[in-house]
Amino acid sequence: MPNAKVLSEKQAIVAALTERIKNANSGVFVDYKGINVEQDTQLRSEMRKNDVDYTVVKNTLTRFAVNNCGYEALDPILNGTTSLATSTGDPVTPFRILHEQSKKLEGFFTIKAAFMDGKLMSDAEIQQVAELPSIEALYAQVFGTMLAPITSLAVVLNQIAEKGGSVAEAAPAEEAAPVEEAAAPAEEATPAEEAAPVEEAAPAEEAAPAEEPAE
Repeated sequence: MPNAKVLSEKQAIVAALTERIKNANSGVFVDYKGINVEQDTQLRSEMRKNDVDYTVVKNTLTRFAVNNCGYEALDPILNGTTSLATSTGDPVTPFRILHEQSKKLEGFFTIKAAFMDGKLMSDAEIQQVAELPSIEALYAQVFGTMLAPITSLAVVLNQIAEKGGSVAEAAPAEEAAPVEEAAAPAEEATPAEEAAPVEEAAPAEEAAPAEEPAE
């Protein structure tokens, strides 16, 4: 049996690991078999840059920790070589980094299991999440999608403004003058003046002498 000091140390490790898993937004268990020192160093550096806690863990102690967190279903995967990556920030980051590493080392570096927001994930879900971009990239995509209609509207309004300005400049008052000049001939052809000779030939006044025989 282990002495009291060793037992206390193991209990401290389990307690710390339990707390780490409970506080994490996500966690990924990996079989790191086949990775060399250089690759491991690069992986740890990448994890640190992205605020991901990555460590090699002992299966027996990790089993106690996951059971404390209600993840008893993880017991079967806790064998062989096991490392754990957890994140309290972007939950996608550990999946993305480990997935990329797994693709580089086919058959030698594989994801065993994962959890996110207090729930264990299926293999299909792990694959889907691992292929997502970082949350910053997602924000950029969403922001770009939101800006696209606004940008298009601004371009259209600018084109309308420019088009309206050119139309206004292309409508000088002098071009409208021919319309008034074309109407002028109608005043010269006044039919009332041509009918004047009819009034001069009035025969009614010549019949006045018929009144003389009455005396």
